[in-house]
Amino acid sequence: MDVQPPVVVLAPQADGGRRVTIRGKRVGTAYTLFDVLDFVHRAGLPADEDRAVDDPELIEWRGGGPYEWNGTT
Repeated sequence: MDVQPPVVVLAPQADGGRRVTIRGKRVGTAYTLFDVLDFVHRAGLPADEDRAVDDPELIEWRGGGPYEWNGTT
């Protein structure tokens, strides 16, 4: 059974921002990796900051990985 991670980061938009959803609810737009981690922490999700961005059980990156922020993939 496929289980979707609680955090989904969508592909970069033209302005470089990436929409973020947590548990299916839009929480905002991230413009940096630190913004994503801030959303994760504010949601109270357990995350080791050193590994959170690479944890596929926590974050699903769509349209580019955690280092894609310039509006292109």
